[in-house]
Amino acid sequence: MQYDELMVKRVTWHEGTGFDPVELHDYLFDFQRLQVEYAVKKGRSLVMADCGLGKTAVQLSWADNVCRFANGKVLLATPLAVGRQTKAEADKFGLSAGIARDGKPAGSDITITNYENLHKFNATDFVGFVGDESSAIKNYDGKRKQQVTDFCRSLRYRLLCTATAAPNDYDELGTSSEALGYLGYRDMLTTFFKADVVKDGLGWGRTKYRFRGHAERPFWRWVVSWSRACRTPSDLGCSDEGYDLPDLTEYEYVVENSTPRQGLLFSIPARGFREEREERRVTINERCEKASELVDHEKPAVVWCHLNDEGDLLEKLIPGAVQVKGSMSDEAKEEALHAFKSGDYRVLVTKPKIGCWGLNWQHCSEVVTFPSHSFEQYYQAVRRCWRFGQESPVNVHVVATEGEAGVLENLREKQRKAEQMFAELVSCMNREISVEARHSFSNQEQVPAWL
Repeated sequence: MQYDELMVKRVTWHEGTGFDPVELHDYLFDFQRLQVEYAVKKGRSLVMADCGLGKTAVQLSWADNVCRFANGKVLLATPLAVGRQTKAEADKFGLSAGIARDGKPAGSDITITNYENLHKFNATDFVGFVGDESSAIKNYDGKRKQQVTDFCRSLRYRLLCTATAAPNDYDELGTSSEALGYLGYRDMLTTFFKADVVKDGLGWGRTKYRFRGHAERPFWRWVVSWSRACRTPSDLGCSDEGYDLPDLTEYEYVVENSTPRQGLLFSIPARGFREEREERRVTINERCEKASELVDHEKPAVVWCHLNDEGDLLEKLIPGAVQVKGSMSDEAKEEALHAFKSGDYRVLVTKPKIGCWGLNWQHCSEVVTFPSHSFEQYYQAVRRCWRFGQESPVNVHVVATEGEAGVLENLREKQRKAEQMFAELVSCMNREISVEARHSFSNQEQVPAWL
């Protein structure tokens, strides 16, 4: 028996639990229509589509089909401040949708809420669930992941949508599978991966997972059995016309550290998270001054920070800037983020974990950020502005210190792995779709009655 055949026996390859679409809405582009048709027929699926490819339209069309077929309501959970965008899209498409935060279904077919309010709702009030920007449940032992998984457990129809899948640890694929009711996160790891303990220069050990021998292809076959992915419409066999990204230029600025870390005579690259955190704290003034200099123009700009002190200082240094920070109420955060998008503020200062998921800022083409080891945060922060529909070239300015050379290098490596992973995913998806097409049968045959 070949290894591929053994893996097929070990893994449950789920058939669809959905139904034929009630309507493939006219507002959908051809590649979006393919995604909706697949997700509706599958019943429980993950859609991975790059930023600006209309995941909101796909979600709303899927939810409308479920509502009409199952004669019930669908709950659509979004990151903070994205609910308004989703409601506006639903209104534009003529779909029944309303926003609710108090735990009671809105007086419409589709109820839109934030992940922060999900715990207030009862799953028995709904027949389906949509998780927008499902990387929100990436953390396998996180509270939000558990809330989404528990909420979905009794629902027949589930859809998760994301722009990024984990480039180096596959966590998001495992937690998505678990929330959809397929293999659990731990089951995925033990089936396809082997754990290695890797120690850094200081002797600290951390667990990294690598594919078991010959398990990589079966893994991707399993993933595409419940998901669809595309970076461009052509990944699904459709035309890319109208989906051209503008130029993206990334600049790196290395700020000299006038105050070396404690015990050092001069700055050297930081080793380990502890030294990197110290490096950031002793260079706050230098980095923030450089960031404020980079947005000293008339164009809209967003400045991403990681520390509260950074945000407070940037707000003081940049005239007319608005800061969105964790101590604000959810309502105040939404108002400020909406005001930036509407043009009431020219510069937005915030942290990636607050505002880098799901928001569309095509009006802004200037991005300033401090580096971190999270490629996902960096990717999402850039893609708020550099997305399909952006008409201007986008400039990304990364402000680092002499001691953060390792952070920048790590980001580049993760970017390479992310591109490799997505390319493999799309390639495997197209192979499996081709196999399905070759083995689909449409002619009905007469069989004996006793069969």
